[in-house]
Amino acid sequence: MKLVANVQLTPTKEEAKQLRLTLEACNAACNAASQAGFEAFGPKKVRQYNLQKVVYQRLRDDFGLTAQAAVRSIAKVADAYKAAKANRHKLDEPIKFRKHAAQPYDDRIFRFLPGADAVSIWTLGGRLKLPFVCGERQQELLEHRKGEVDLMLVKGKWFLVVVCDVPDPEAIGLEDVLGVDFGVVNLAFDSNGKSYTGADIEKVRSRFALRRAMLQRRGTKAAKRRLKKLSGKEARFRKHENHRISKEIVATAERSRSAIAVEDLTHIRKRTKVRKAQRSRLAGWSFNQLRQFATYKARLKGIPVIAVDPRDTSRGCPECGVVDKANRKTQSEFSCVHCGYQAAADFVGARNIRSKGVLALGAALVTPAPEVLRPC
Repeated sequence: MKLVANVQLTPTKEEAKQLRLTLEACNAACNAASQAGFEAFGPKKVRQYNLQKVVYQRLRDDFGLTAQAAVRSIAKVADAYKAAKANRHKLDEPIKFRKHAAQPYDDRIFRFLPGADAVSIWTLGGRLKLPFVCGERQQELLEHRKGEVDLMLVKGKWFLVVVCDVPDPEAIGLEDVLGVDFGVVNLAFDSNGKSYTGADIEKVRSRFALRRAMLQRRGTKAAKRRLKKLSGKEARFRKHENHRISKEIVATAERSRSAIAVEDLTHIRKRTKVRKAQRSRLAGWSFNQLRQFATYKARLKGIPVIAVDPRDTSRGCPECGVVDKANRKTQSEFSCVHCGYQAAADFVGARNIRSKGVLALGAALVTPAPEVLRPC
């Protein structure tokens, strides 16, 4: 499993200047390569092999890059066009790179120094030996470093983004499945009846939304600066809460030796219709990030995560199996028209997700599979 470790470099002022000049030269070279590739091949045919034939020597002569730095810059440009093509972006002009965009390094121009919290890294002015700091968790991950690293400048601080290939642990002996329903009002609700949200989270979300709307109406330069700062605070808040919620979900699954079943929420915002009052809630939370956090934390514990079809999980009765639109009386209430079973709608959804997860795992579980939901 691939995880990312962030380590912070602590260069002197002169060393930081060399890093900045190197980053600027590499991104200027990337812009030149992007322009040349766009003109020579068009946006759909910019590939590393043909691009290197056209611009390699130019990057070395005009920008002072070494052989491997030039190769990494060309690969960076090719990857950008490949990503644009995969995402079906229409490019009417060459892709441009920010002055201080992240730059990839490989083992020929970068290495961790053994026995010291320091790295040796190439710059325009020669090799630099730079100390770094990181936490215990990052130190553990660095033992599994594999492949390239990215040099980044973030708000005046220098970071290395290191890809680590962590071996998967042995799978736990599964005894059950924990169904988890992600929702708009309750961010997550599991099949044990636990809600992973509360008034405090909604209070903060509402405060951010109100403040953002006020600043957008004002529209001044100061308001735009404040909006940018507010955006960072809101993103950090979401990330923290998603880490906390996913950690609790995985801990619950680990205690009960359960797999985790979640809905396949691909393109949820396109598929889901909500009232106007709830649009900011749906758009203002990163559900995919929450699921990704839960997935990688579960894999680290040897817990499988199963994505199930979300069809009828909110309308089916977990007791009698009848599916009917009338079962969902309101957003928060469920009442079966066939057997009279009543419960919170999110709890019902989580139970139905668990049932589909049990069916997906089949004989791997001790708990017998429930009946399949049947239409009314």
